[in-house]
Amino acid sequence: MDVGFIGLGHMGQGMARNLMRAGHRLKVWNRSPGPAEALEREGAQRAGAAAEAFDADAVFTMLSADDAVRQVVLEGGALDRARQGAVHVVCATISAGFSRTLEEVHAAAGVGYVAAPVLGRPDVAEAGQLNVLAAGAPAHLGKVAPLLEAIGKRVWPLGEEPHLAHVAKLACNFSLASAIETMAEAFALAEAHGLDPKALLEVFTGTLFAAPAYQTYGPMIVERRFEPANFKLTLGLKDVRLALDAGESVGVPLPFASVLRDNFVDAIGHGDGGKDWSAVAAAALRRAARGAR
Repeated sequence: MDVGFIGLGHMGQGMARNLMRAGHRLKVWNRSPGPAEALEREGAQRAGAAAEAFDADAVFTMLSADDAVRQVVLEGGALDRARQGAVHVVCATISAGFSRTLEEVHAAAGVGYVAAPVLGRPDVAEAGQLNVLAAGAPAHLGKVAPLLEAIGKRVWPLGEEPHLAHVAKLACNFSLASAIETMAEAFALAEAHGLDPKALLEVFTGTLFAAPAYQTYGPMIVERRFEPANFKLTLGLKDVRLALDAGESVGVPLPFASVLRDNFVDAIGHGDGGKDWSAVAAAALRRAARGAR
């Protein structure tokens, strides 16, 4: 299949490589040329402009936020260049409201739209082991199913309206941020009482919380190991804000999301914005006088 891929950050590069490994022909574009040039050396075709990548059977975009998708895809006229029958697969975490707007715009342009945000970090993306949260019209999902299977270990169908997948992704990221904050506070409590937080982490991951979130982020918090950033703290704040907006739009309060937002702002204010989003734990550790060692 001819596939366009726009947005070759830490996640996008691994996803694009797995599409090539599955035998698909890729045309890639990135704002900074380096990643596109690297994939060109590996066999991809490099597009001169983002709109050129839409001359394909399917196009993936892995861009950072609503504004990036709006500028690159909508304002750049990319949908006007789309091949007949093309499906646009949006893998980034965007707002539920903007996803609804994309539903309308794509329908008017006659371009298929599938929302497929992913769960996983860059190493997981490189290994093709992402969990893909997918929503869209059955015909569109069916067309891109082999592509989604090439980038993930499992595709989770979530309905025919694409925005539902983005709601699910915001709910997942809100829950994950909550787990990070909970661990930070629990470890600070343990340490203040003289209990080794590593021992508490072993209890967590061996009993009540034997889950990837605790297994991945628990050691990072205990060891204060917040660099390198696989997912920047500033992006975590963006997602928490999107969750709050999604809740407000339907009258659902998210009180703990407000706490998380303030803690993310605290961490950024202390210079941690470029670190991994698990560095939000630093705010809880500072409040307990359990800062960096």
